[in-house]
Amino acid sequence: MPSLFSLENKTALVTGASYGIGFAIATALANAGASIVFNDINQDLVEKGEKAYKEAGLTAKGYVCDVTDEAAVADLVKKIEEEVGVIDILVNNAGIIRRTPMTEMSAADFRKVIDVDLNAPFIVAKAVIPSMIKKGGGKIINICSMMSELGRETVSAYAAAKGGLKMLTKNIASEYGQYNIQCNGLGPGYIETPQTAPLRVRQENGSRHPFDQFIVSKTPAERWGTTADLQGPAVFLASPASDFVNGHILYVDGGILAYIGKQP
Repeated sequence: MPSLFSLENKTALVTGASYGIGFAIATALANAGASIVFNDINQDLVEKGEKAYKEAGLTAKGYVCDVTDEAAVADLVKKIEEEVGVIDILVNNAGIIRRTPMTEMSAADFRKVIDVDLNAPFIVAKAVIPSMIKKGGGKIINICSMMSELGRETVSAYAAAKGGLKMLTKNIASEYGQYNIQCNGLGPGYIETPQTAPLRVRQENGSRHPFDQFIVSKTPAERWGTTADLQGPAVFLASPASDFVNGHILYVDGGILAYIGKQP
């Protein structure tokens, strides 16, 4: 069984993996044996990421690259192939969100979210697939989010992008499954990260933040997820254990999508 989940002699590119969910996933892949490369938007974030991996006892090579820039991504993939090896595993993790009511959101801001959260995964996947075909296979994991399935106020662009990413995932699986390429999605629920920390701070009277209370009440597990909760599923989707799993979205959400909620 251990060999089913081994990533020895594999090279994994995790986009936007200097911190947070991307860092946790890359760490899990590294601990399963993969060589890790990652990118971020500027040198400061890349250096921050490389330091974090080093402190975790891991080696990861970082590159500065804007994943919405097709030419820059092509150069990035070429450089990784020359310096590290052909990319066997791609995790499209880089993403942004704009929490703005739809009628107050500019078209430019909407396009920016679509560009980072949907166009970029298309660009990076397109860049790595040819070498995966030549090598005889590969794994692509798109971070799809529960907003692939659900809507909520203020996240129209994010939900539209993640819904599109879900269908891009299915289409990559359909188009390139014949080349032994598996493309699946990982859909995190509400995860404890530094960005969500303000939403989980206890109020002065000791009660939960209203949003924290809302999320816990909607989750059968009755808690937020942690980045560690995503590590096992990510290794599964990157490993030989998932060789006949293709076009699937694995939601790691504590059961939110299965749950109608408690009766008032």
